[in-house]
Amino acid sequence: MAEEARDSLEVDVLFVGGGPAGLAGAIRLRQLIRAHNERARREGSGRALEPSIALLDKGREIGSHAISGAVLDPRALRELCPGFEVEGCPLEGPVTDDAVWFLTGKRKFPLPIVPPPLRNHGNYVASLGKVVRWLAAKAEGIDLFPGFAAVEPLIEGERVVGVRTGDRGIDRQGRRKTNFEPGIDIRAKVTVLAEGPLGTLTKVLVDRFRLDAGRQPQVYSIGIKEVWECPKGSLPPGRVIHTMGFPLDALTFGGAFIYSMGEDLLDIGLVIGLDYRDPRLDLHHQFQRLKTHPAIRPMLRGARILGYGAKAIPEGGYYSMPRPYLSGCLIAGDSASMLNAMRLKGIHTSMKAGMIAAEVVLEALLAGDTSAEFLARYEERFRASWAGRELWRVRNFHAGFSGGLLPGLLHAGVQMATGGRGLRDPLPVEPGHLKLRPLTGGNDGAAAGTGDVVRRYDDSLLLDKLTDVYHSGTKHDEDQPAHLLVRDTTICENRCTAEYGNPCQHFCPAAVYEMVPKEGGGRRLQINASNCVHCKTCDIMDPYQIITWVPPEGGGGPEYVKL
Repeated sequence: MAEEARDSLEVDVLFVGGGPAGLAGAIRLRQLIRAHNERARREGSGRALEPSIALLDKGREIGSHAISGAVLDPRALRELCPGFEVEGCPLEGPVTDDAVWFLTGKRKFPLPIVPPPLRNHGNYVASLGKVVRWLAAKAEGIDLFPGFAAVEPLIEGERVVGVRTGDRGIDRQGRRKTNFEPGIDIRAKVTVLAEGPLGTLTKVLVDRFRLDAGRQPQVYSIGIKEVWECPKGSLPPGRVIHTMGFPLDALTFGGAFIYSMGEDLLDIGLVIGLDYRDPRLDLHHQFQRLKTHPAIRPMLRGARILGYGAKAIPEGGYYSMPRPYLSGCLIAGDSASMLNAMRLKGIHTSMKAGMIAAEVVLEALLAGDTSAEFLARYEERFRASWAGRELWRVRNFHAGFSGGLLPGLLHAGVQMATGGRGLRDPLPVEPGHLKLRPLTGGNDGAAAGTGDVVRRYDDSLLLDKLTDVYHSGTKHDEDQPAHLLVRDTTICENRCTAEYGNPCQHFCPAAVYEMVPKEGGGRRLQINASNCVHCKTCDIMDPYQIITWVPPEGGGGPEYVKL
């Protein structure tokens, strides 16, 4: 397609991503501009600004793809919207009770003292989707464009000058359909990327400009969750439970969360570190096993499933943050690894990052300087903020669990006592996919993490992957190019089968990847892209790093209404 046939839109500031970081940044920027203009009018000095601000989100509407096992620390929200409680922010309610359990196969052992990072007094149980929809309604003076997926950055030399949105109306063979619409080039003086974990544009920029030079590799976990409607009056409001142990073995990082929400909804999920060893570990199956525990099953008695989802969680933290600036561009939130892994919280730090980005953007507009040298103050300011100091105190948390649960708990205790340093600072880190043990290498203890060999789903609480995908509300146009790009499927069908047993079948929580019989014998890879819930686990955990997740046609994906 000729470039001149592609429409272009000029804005001053563009936010990519309608999550906490992007919305908080856009709202804060508008607040700062109003304050600046009022000050200029009052003092009769300076010049008023009326920059155009736009925000893109790939979901059908703002909040469609917002998922988090959300206990919200309101610190950043209170800075952004001081009266959020009286203004009707749709929080489920304050946390009223905290507990931490260690689970064995049949028993629970409550910790007598809740560790400080997991104490949630003053925090709120929340649905992230509801919160970001509320924030979107407060984004006055900002052009919101849901349903538009940014697929590539626009780069001129060393500068980001905007983004290109994806074409619409392409069939699975790459041919234009009758409803074809080319993507739009949106050009901006400053682009703020707040795409969530492993952002597509962020990934391109990190690779091209070596933004991760001198930083530790990023490590991730995956959070898988369901929301259940329980019998009326059966749930104590505001109860927050975190667990460790069952269903995971002692070498696998992770734990569960169980939150009581409003309207008798129970939010239950399992977080598993994407640096586990067993290539046969089925993440969704482990989550289903969690619900069979005698301490958890009674909570779901008489309940019905309402929602399902999954999301990658960036847990590398302070030492894994890429350089979050370059000429014309800032990176905020999960895309820049700004999450507190010890507290399992990133909404408040992401919001703060977006707000700091807004401050720097305004200064850049006033100075007429959007160079990397000018925007470098963003990283300095974030690290000096309360959010940066919070991440500094947990900088070695995930790395401390590389040897398993017990060494990890020891490391965590020492880190809390030493302000994050631990026994060694920094602790070494390697990408999670390198931890997988090939089946041909013996794979000692491999079966330990798989749980039941036969996966039975004849229990009303145990759902198979396809049933859960249905409850995620996921919809994609079936006749479009696959957004899961596998560089060489012969690796999957030969080498990966022999070495790892095709772990994509197990780590994907949405049954996207299947090895099916092919003519002439053997098996071939089948990609059920329409099932994808956009968790990006495949891009992270593939042992050969040949899978790339890219955005599907704008508006496609899950519809997280209750999550």
